[in-house]
Amino acid sequence: MSMPFSTPPSTAKDPLSPFRIAVPQAKLVELETLLKIAKFAPHTYENSQTDRRYGVGTDWLMTMRDLWLRSYSWRATEDRINSFPHFTMDVNGVNIHFVGLFSQKKDAVPILLIHGWPGSFLEFLPILQKFEDAYTPETLPYHLVVPSLPGYAFSSGPPLDRDFGVGDVAIILDQLMKQIGFETGYVAHGGDIGSRIARNLGVDHESCKAVHVNLVLMKRPDNMTDDLLNAHEIEGIEKMQYFTAFGCGYATEQGTRPSTIGHVVSSSPLALLAWVGEKFLEWVDDPLAIHDILESVTLYWLTETFARAIYVYRQNYPPPPIPSANDPRWFIHKPFGYSSFPMEIAPLPRSWIETTGNLVFYERHQKGGHFAALEQPDQLKSDLTKFVDQIWPGITGTDCIGAS
Repeated sequence: MSMPFSTPPSTAKDPLSPFRIAVPQAKLVELETLLKIAKFAPHTYENSQTDRRYGVGTDWLMTMRDLWLRSYSWRATEDRINSFPHFTMDVNGVNIHFVGLFSQKKDAVPILLIHGWPGSFLEFLPILQKFEDAYTPETLPYHLVVPSLPGYAFSSGPPLDRDFGVGDVAIILDQLMKQIGFETGYVAHGGDIGSRIARNLGVDHESCKAVHVNLVLMKRPDNMTDDLLNAHEIEGIEKMQYFTAFGCGYATEQGTRPSTIGHVVSSSPLALLAWVGEKFLEWVDDPLAIHDILESVTLYWLTETFARAIYVYRQNYPPPPIPSANDPRWFIHKPFGYSSFPMEIAPLPRSWIETTGNLVFYERHQKGGHFAALEQPDQLKSDLTKFVDQIWPGITGTDCIGAS
């Protein structure tokens, strides 16, 4: 018997290959060995600080290493992951892994959910679970597709013989949706790098009919002052300024020396835990569960994601004269939605966001941060469904998107 929600639409142009995650035991043994023999840095003033002003401290790293060894089970993670339908598909020579919840409703709306760095498809599993709990395949109003970006997790990496960036990723994901059977239209949602990819899809790809994001990185729009902003909006701007001044070191390294940092972080799971784990501490509202951090870091390690996944940062260096969201070239003329979470790295004012697209949906939340899908799945799920239900009727001129 096939897994619920695993039957793709009959309009699929290419076969979807079912996929089951099964990491070889030898890789788990290697991980355990490397963790046991990992060497910590000597104690310093900087790594003795508990407020992370200079990065993750030694105490946190030691504690997490011990929990990784004693308490965390990748096999339990595999069981949870494999409870969802997984597929792979060749798209323009790149093997793309994705999770798909497919509806049997003829008018179900396709939604593409795009993660970023240091995220993965894992971020969206809580939302997918809530859809599974609330609907059956016969009643689900949406098709939900969560790909691993090229280079991430179980997707193959970008080509080795040419440059590859956000625009190339957008081409791959648009083609993926078309091959699945959604050529006549879909909605794209993204956070982090996924928000840039979603913007690209909305601007350059006809099949993408609307865009929803929970991050917009931009500079102050021309001729716009703070006079009419409230205290919350001023605080959001200050948060972005602080991030720009003190939180971008990782991005500079990944953008200017991706080969070097790729080798360094890929050499040790402890190095990966420090480099990636810091973001799961700094960019959230309430602390994430230790299990969630270890799950994400373990996925990165076992799939050798880190070095393969940071290529998009090179597009930021040298810095473009106009950030993409400010550039009229990237104005989203299609329906555009934005969800604001207070502990995002740049929770910018609505008046700023409105200058980057046809903003028809806006929701500001009281809790949540950069990993909104993981931190606040109920709220993000609600925003997505409200946005889609608001803009979709009549948007494509057909009632049979993804018809079975």
